[in-house]
Amino acid sequence: MPEEKVTEELFIEDEEDSSNEKAVRRQKNMYGYVREAWKTPRNSYVQELRLERLIEWRRDPVFLRIERPTRIDRARTLGYKAKQGYTVIRTRIRRGGLRVRRIKAGRRPKRKGMSKITMAKSTQRMAEERVCRHYPNMEVLNSYWVAEDGKHKYFEVILVDPHHPVIKSDPKINWICEPHQRGRAHRGLTSAGKRGRGLHNKGKGAEKLRPSLKAHQNKGK
Repeated sequence: MPEEKVTEELFIEDEEDSSNEKAVRRQKNMYGYVREAWKTPRNSYVQELRLERLIEWRRDPVFLRIERPTRIDRARTLGYKAKQGYTVIRTRIRRGGLRVRRIKAGRRPKRKGMSKITMAKSTQRMAEERVCRHYPNMEVLNSYWVAEDGKHKYFEVILVDPHHPVIKSDPKINWICEPHQRGRAHRGLTSAGKRGRGLHNKGKGAEKLRPSLKAHQNKGK
């Protein structure tokens, strides 16, 4: 009987140790707290910072090279590294453009063309393409949203120099130096581009998205 009690106590201690280890593993790092704050920016400290920043950003040029990303967690998730060959550009683009005037006569209500109208491109993809044209010697890696006001949306675009020796020697990013990666922002190969082409969807309901929307007469959107 006493031996059984000892074994039970040891088993309980082992369970407590394992639970403590799991608790240590689940602790958030710095990027986790930043990501949580940016999920709901209006309910966190990001809102105050954003209002202050927008006053300055409205006076900045359309394309502005910045030293470090505003959202370090999102930038690193999309492939940014603080090393030579990487550049971050903040840009702005107009909002709106999907308002359709209501038709009052001349057709049935179902034919007035008010619903089921989707954008051919998102404003994020437009921002990537404009940055790509402004910096023709670099390739767009990815981009992310940072702010918006009544007239504009602001995005930060991550650029990579495919001719830089540091990029060429890095096995994790030198794939962007290949010839078929040229102009990838104009061909929908970035994360925002693939989202607009519907390639983030798989399985049931995504039958008309591959190999492309054009192959299915744009019935997938």
